[in-house]
Amino acid sequence: MKHLEALAGHEIFTRVGRIADSMGMEAYVVGGFVRDYLLGRGLKKDIDFVCVGSGIELATAVAKSYDAHVPLSVFKNFGTAMVKLADYDIEFVGARKESYHRDSRKPIVEDGTLEEDQERRDFTINALAICVNGDRFGELIDPFEGLKDLKRKIIRTPAAPDTTFSDDPLRMMRAIRFAAQLQFDIEPETFEGICRNAGRLSIISQERIIDELNKIILCPQPSYGFKLLFVSGLLQEFFPEMVELQGVDSVGDRSHKDNFYHTLQVLDNISKHTDNLWLRWAAIMHDIAKPATKRYSQKVGWTFHGHEDKGARMTPGIFKRLKLPMDERMKYVQKLVRLHLRPIALVSDKVTDSAVRRLLFDAGDEIEDLMTLCRADVTSKNNARVKRYLANFDKVEQKMLEVEEKDQVRNFQPPVSGEEIMELFQLKPSKIVGELKNEIKEAILEGEIQNNREEALAFLTKLAALRGITQTKKNEL
Repeated sequence: MKHLEALAGHEIFTRVGRIADSMGMEAYVVGGFVRDYLLGRGLKKDIDFVCVGSGIELATAVAKSYDAHVPLSVFKNFGTAMVKLADYDIEFVGARKESYHRDSRKPIVEDGTLEEDQERRDFTINALAICVNGDRFGELIDPFEGLKDLKRKIIRTPAAPDTTFSDDPLRMMRAIRFAAQLQFDIEPETFEGICRNAGRLSIISQERIIDELNKIILCPQPSYGFKLLFVSGLLQEFFPEMVELQGVDSVGDRSHKDNFYHTLQVLDNISKHTDNLWLRWAAIMHDIAKPATKRYSQKVGWTFHGHEDKGARMTPGIFKRLKLPMDERMKYVQKLVRLHLRPIALVSDKVTDSAVRRLLFDAGDEIEDLMTLCRADVTSKNNARVKRYLANFDKVEQKMLEVEEKDQVRNFQPPVSGEEIMELFQLKPSKIVGELKNEIKEAILEGEIQNNREEALAFLTKLAALRGITQTKKNEL
């Protein structure tokens, strides 16, 4: 079967084939490039070549074949080499077979045949190889029926699933990631292998796990991947707090909704509007403290009072354990978790400008993202109710625009600084300075004074007089 006809004019394939012929080597393009090419997903910028022989020698010859300097990186310990060519990263490796000790992820690597190299790969759709040698250019080598699995939209392992997943447990995460990205099914025996080997994920570093998880989160419909993670038992291995969201408690005829599936719906909803990974993480985390705050009251039924504040307090610990960044990105997620209920309280016609000012001040530059999260959080099966809530959010956003245009409180700093207060009243750094500055801020948020220096200084004069503080630089007031 001939493939790559459309790529025959792409010089890298013909060049590698010509050089491999001159060295007496078989050479093949393999892996994700072949998979995506056959799926019509466009040309990946990462191209992997396997040769029956030394990948380093082939890469070196290819790099030297260009008149201009071509960067070559050699990794002798792994038997691989990388050629950087324009926008392409081209990796070369010799065909090999691998075996593993049960308690280690480090393989014992030996030279192997092409088929042995294909069998050691994670899935049949990634085990496809296309020859680039001159007389066989475009010939598909598919001993494990990967092409058929592409057409059937199936994720399946070339070797026995228990062998594949026990050797490298990260492949279980990759199976679910590919299923989510491609919207494929995982073949039943392969999925059962994931379920049986879920506990093996413990030997994988958290960094590698989270890298796969983030790719799932960035899928168009991430809930599909999370459901597979949950059912397989993998999610419990690294994110038990999310697993605890699942389930419904009832007292009589009073039940609460399943917060796990609600969270997944919020995640899908928000994914329709943003590719921001951290806004998607805020959707995942927004109700994470509901199990810890769940209470039942005879008067009102099930409650989760304070889950937004407790969720914000839980965020740093979860991020640290998952090896997510402990920087402004974590603080961004934490902030949205803490504030995600605030806009809901503003849907009343009786809401004051003061409440809107405070939300604008507290949310700052994240106000638009917060509103996107709030809209995604509307998941009722009652369509009329959903429309009503979204219409109310429209009103809140309009109110925000009006208040911000008038008062400019978003991210504002009090018009009089602490240093100025100390200078005006000859005060040393102290509690009173902070109190005066805070009272100016509160007066602006409450609408008692406008957000400008003139009114702030006049207000400060009155505050100082009430506290018996003498002005020392009256001309500046």
